[in-house]
Amino acid sequence: MNVSKRTLGVALATGLAVGFSTAAMARDTIQIAGSSTVLPFASIVAEEFGNNFPQFNTPVVGSGGSGGGLRQFCQGVGENTIDIANSSRAIRSGELENCQSNGVNEVLEVMFGYDGIVFASRADRGAFALTPAHVFAAAAQQVRVDGELVDNPYTRWSEIDGDLPDQEIVLVIPASNHGTREVFEEKVLHIGCDSYAMEGDACDALRGDGRIIEIAGDYTETLARLDAQADAVGVFGLSFYDQNRDRLQVATVDGVTPSLETIGSGEYPVSRPLFFYVKGEHLDVIPGLAEYTEFFLNEMVSGFGSPLEDAGLIPLDEEERAEALEQFQARTLVSAE
Repeated sequence: MNVSKRTLGVALATGLAVGFSTAAMARDTIQIAGSSTVLPFASIVAEEFGNNFPQFNTPVVGSGGSGGGLRQFCQGVGENTIDIANSSRAIRSGELENCQSNGVNEVLEVMFGYDGIVFASRADRGAFALTPAHVFAAAAQQVRVDGELVDNPYTRWSEIDGDLPDQEIVLVIPASNHGTREVFEEKVLHIGCDSYAMEGDACDALRGDGRIIEIAGDYTETLARLDAQADAVGVFGLSFYDQNRDRLQVATVDGVTPSLETIGSGEYPVSRPLFFYVKGEHLDVIPGLAEYTEFFLNEMVSGFGSPLEDAGLIPLDEEERAEALEQFQARTLVSAE
């Protein structure tokens, strides 16, 4: 998503001009929802913000997935709408159009770091060395066998590749409301699909025989599925895996083990930037909203050696951080142009 250099108008100065009633001015707590990947990072920042800025209430951070958070964000302007949407992908043109149709015209994008998408299984099961072709063969509705396009015949990982564990195929993936799903499709399924000389809708069509389990909730639900189904392989964010290393083992992808170092260097192939979106119409109305955003981008909060890096975030480099802060302070708006 590109951004325009248009700045916020004078209308921000009055709540009435942007749809706030006088009563709405009484809401003094920042409301945040969205990505389950961003949730632990935003929760840490919210707590630290409350500790460091006692004049403001500690922000309330909820989940709901990237798509769900952006839908809430775009519902309109006013006390009953959230101020920030967390997202593990960039806002889509259709979502921005929805915002604008509901009067949310001042959308500010803040990129604050990177995360990796990992495949993990129970620590007491076989170890996986995966490629995108392996994952596509496990997940697809149809695959090529001996040159012929057939309904997916594979029921065990070892049938796809003899070097994979001889375990039942059960793949637990995020539902379409999650930003993680988009990265999973683009950087794993589509690449694997190419290796089978397939294209188009065939790359996105998943098998419907119960071996693919879609999770609309957060990663704790995915982890619960692995607890219940011993052979399952789940899709997680790196930070969630890091917090559950005692219960999970991570798969390599194309021979690379995911880590802060391999994701930061670009060696690990399945990574993505992380964002949150700020409602510009609320900036001069909700106390602490601008301060929270700038605090989030502070190097001591989300940079190298920060609490967010300790929690699994791959920080922005110095130039990226400076650019993100400059764009926010200039009130640079997201544009579909």
